[in-house]
Amino acid sequence: MVSSETVPFSKSGGLADVVGALSPALAAAGVETRVLMPLYGFIPEKDFTYKYTLTVDMPGKAEKVDILSTRLRGVEYVALRHPVFTERKGIYGDTSFSPYGDNAFRYLLMSRAALAYMKRSRFGADIVHCHDWTSGLVPFLLRKEGFLSYSIFTIHNLAYQGTFSRFDALNLGYPVEESMFSGSGLDRRFNMLKSGLEYADMITTVSESYVDEIQTAEQGCGLEELLKSRRDDLAGILNGIDTDEWNPETDRYFSTHFSASDLSGKAALKAKVQKQFGLEVNADIPLIAMISRIAEQKGFAELLEGDESALERILRMKCQVLLIGTGDQRYIEKLESLSERYDNLSVNIIFSQEASHLVEGAADFFLMPSRYEPCGLNQMYSLRYGTLPIVHATGGLKDTVIDIDGDIINGNGFAFDRLSADEITRTVKRALAFYENDDRTVNEARRRGMTTDFSWNESAQKYIKIYERLLGGNK
Repeated sequence: MVSSETVPFSKSGGLADVVGALSPALAAAGVETRVLMPLYGFIPEKDFTYKYTLTVDMPGKAEKVDILSTRLRGVEYVALRHPVFTERKGIYGDTSFSPYGDNAFRYLLMSRAALAYMKRSRFGADIVHCHDWTSGLVPFLLRKEGFLSYSIFTIHNLAYQGTFSRFDALNLGYPVEESMFSGSGLDRRFNMLKSGLEYADMITTVSESYVDEIQTAEQGCGLEELLKSRRDDLAGILNGIDTDEWNPETDRYFSTHFSASDLSGKAALKAKVQKQFGLEVNADIPLIAMISRIAEQKGFAELLEGDESALERILRMKCQVLLIGTGDQRYIEKLESLSERYDNLSVNIIFSQEASHLVEGAADFFLMPSRYEPCGLNQMYSLRYGTLPIVHATGGLKDTVIDIDGDIINGNGFAFDRLSADEITRTVKRALAFYENDDRTVNEARRRGMTTDFSWNESAQKYIKIYERLLGGNK
């Protein structure tokens, strides 16, 4: 694995969760798995053992990169120590809105160091599995340097492509192919993600529905024609979740635990969370949670804009809304203004793993009105914790949430097909009406979600089958 982030060492989003959970699932299935990652300044070096120093050829100057490693859950994590990683506060920037100006150099260094590590360690990987734009140059370099390894490139979010100036492309040290650029004229840019799509032997993404969506003009982000041309090499595998980390029976943050057979602990947790986050403690009021990056992609425009926003209409219903997240200041200001007017809205501009677990466990519903969602993990966490998702049916949300009103036998949440303020409001109203049913019906729906297998076991086996197809010479 080559990834710019991985749980439990570094995380800015779902990519880290996937690499950190898929890798041990592969190891448990008998696949020798190593994860190569940067050693950022916030990662404690005491958790790693120094191995040796590599000389990594970079145009104009050879760079010294220290190799450190540690083993965890059957996986060897190989960390790259270099000032461009260790002397920074963040992963891609000091904040999510201020990327580092030398990110092209940083992740080219990561890619070149991956190949240098394979040579020095004599780890003849059959498969080099690359994740998102930061490792997009690895498939190109593997071919140029004559490695026999097959490459797989996984798209976690097509919208983030890693585009840089033509000057940055000169640092590759090889003649740059025109196929590695996107845009035209003055907007023509060196595109790291596109490079991965062009040169990888196989391309995967993180849900079956997202495979179809990224081949359309609406969600192809300018790369739909390339993806259509490679449709035979394209596969969708739904992400799993870490079912040890997300387990209502053992969650380390909970004072009261619960299970599909005994939901009483969920009710006690709801009361605790209502009190902790300044809401009326009342078991009869349905609690709607949002734990999200506060951004346009996550549906906040549709939720907050207009003379009478969808959220304001929801707040006038019998419910409470509890939001946790960070992001776009213009939406944060609207949320905070509403929270001053409505006692049943709790807005918390924080990033907290503990709060995320508590709120997922306590809530009755989880609202995800995302414009697009390659896979989504929160809806799976919610189902695992008996919290019914309310979602826009896109990407992985479409693949995991079955609308209760459309299928009362198998339904596990509420979904709407067209994203708009009216549809969000209408679907929340449907969910709240369902909540007013007898407890038995509601709890049956909760138990259906809680007993669904969202572990990585099945997904890991699907990746292994792709690896085996490549090794058998059948892409």
